[in-house]
Amino acid sequence: MRVASFQTAALALVPPALTLLRTSHPRLRVHVTQMEPERALPGLLARDFDLVIAEEYPGNPNPRPAELEQEDLCHDALRLAHPHPAGDGGAAGAADAAGPTARLRALSGHPWVLEPEGTAARHWALTLCRSAGFEPDVRFESTDLLLHLRLVEQGHAAALLPDLVWDGRPATVPLQQLPHGRQARRLFTAIRRGRGRHPAIQACRRALREAVGASGPPRRR
Repeated sequence: MRVASFQTAALALVPPALTLLRTSHPRLRVHVTQMEPERALPGLLARDFDLVIAEEYPGNPNPRPAELEQEDLCHDALRLAHPHPAGDGGAAGAADAAGPTARLRALSGHPWVLEPEGTAARHWALTLCRSAGFEPDVRFESTDLLLHLRLVEQGHAAALLPDLVWDGRPATVPLQQLPHGRQARRLFTAIRRGRGRHPAIQACRRALREAVGASGPPRRR
C-alpha cells in the first residue's frame, strides 16, 4: 500500500494511523512518502501511489479529475500566528476589539513566512491578505510549517498555521481567528476511481478517520 501525504498530516495523522493498522492489519505493508499535493495527486494518476492525503484551501477548489475519487477526512482550522512578543500593546488591543480583519491588517508592516509561489496555500494566503487591504512582506518561503512556527516563535515573522501543527499540544505562540469564510482547509483522501472497495484502501481510510478523531485543536497558552 503506497501512501503520499503532505507534511502536517504526515506528522499528526499518519503515525497514529500506522499504529492502528499494525494492530488491526499486521500483514499490511504500508509505504509512506511525504509529498505536497501538487505533486502527489499527479503521482496518484500515474499509479505511483495508491492513496494520497491532500488539502484544499478556502476559495481555492482543487481540480477534480474524473479518474480520481475523493473522500473528506476533516476540516483543519487555520489561524493567524502572531510573532512573539505581539508588538505594541495599544495597537494590538485596538485591532483585537475591531475583529479578525483588523488583527490581520495590524501585521501588514511585519515580515511574513508563507509557502512557495505556485502552491495552493500561497495563493490562499495572498488572497486573504489582499482582501484585508495589504500586500504581505514575504521574507521567508518554505513548505515546512515547522520552520514557519520556529520563525514566529523567534519573532521573525507572522504566519498562518493550521491546527494540525499542534496535534493537540499547547500552542507556543499567540493564535487568533481569521475572517469568516477563510478559517479552515479541507483535508481529504484521494484514490483512483473504482479502487474504493479494495480492503487495504478501506483499512487505511478507516485508520486515518480514527486518527483524526483522536487529534484535537491546540490548547491555548
